[in-house]
This record gives sequence, C-alpha cells and structure tokens, in this order.
Amino acid sequence: MVSVRTHLWFGNDRAHEAAEFYAKHIPGSSVGRIITAPEGIPDVAPGAPFIVEFTVAGLPVIGLNAGPNFQLDEAFSFYLDVETQDEVDHFWEVLTSDGGEPGPCGWCKDKFGVSWQVIPKRLEELCGDYTTEANMRATQAMLQMGKIDIAALEAAYRGE
Repeated sequence: MVSVRTHLWFGNDRAHEAAEFYAKHIPGSSVGRIITAPEGIPDVAPGAPFIVEFTVAGLPVIGLNAGPNFQLDEAFSFYLDVETQDEVDHFWEVLTSDGGEPGPCGWCKDKFGVSWQVIPKRLEELCGDYTTEANMRATQAMLQMGKIDIAALEAAYRGE
C-alpha cells in the first residue's frame, strides 16, 4: 500500500517541540512516535529526538532533526482553513507569537520556521473563481492585508 505524508526538516532540532506546540494549539493534532538518534547520526546528539511522527489537524507529518543543511521556507505551508474572524485572530496570534512572523495575504511563519496560511472560508467564497469584478475587488483587498480581515473583504466585494 502506498501512502504520502508531509516530511519537514527541522534544522534547529525543534521537531519534537514543534509537534508538541501544534498538538496543544491546533485542533486534531497530536504527537506520535519519537525515535531518538543512535550514535553516528550527523548533527544530532545520540539520544536526542531524531524523527518525530505527529499529526497537524489530522494530517500525518514526519519531523526530522537533521542539522542546518536545509531550512524551511514559504515554498511549503500549512493551509489552516477556519470559519470566523475570531478563529483567524486566534490562530494568527498563536502562530506569530514568541518569534513567529506575520506575512502578507494571510501567510505567517511560526517560531519553528514553518509557514502557514490562516484563511477563512469566506475569503474563498468572496474571491470565487476570480471572474467577476466583485471577486477581483475582494482579491485586491486581500493582497493588501497581512492577517485576513473578513469585514474588509466583504466591504471590498460590495464595492465600498
């Protein structure tokens, strides 16, 4: 049987800490198996977490602590699909706190360097398939935002 899981390289040896953070703050997330490093693994101390299996909102993930050779960047992101402005605000605060970074258009980075898109379902509805003037007004408004503001998107959609 074939399966696919997300695999993240944590060059800062924080895969276990990240897994615990997600389990605490993202519903449907948990920490699974932790494999410690044997002698001889480059850039990982023997006995330290080496491979961490966890889930993020039900998505299976493998975290690898393997030194600084590769860094996480925006080429990969978790798309956190939420309903309300309160959820946007909450997850944005959680993910950008303690060393995380806000970004444009609903994107941010958490303190571990993992990129996230905190996107309310309403954004997808208002942008639609990008074929109407109202869709494009909502899209242009979104392009000016950091954290998504649903009320501002709706106003742009209506042409206000």
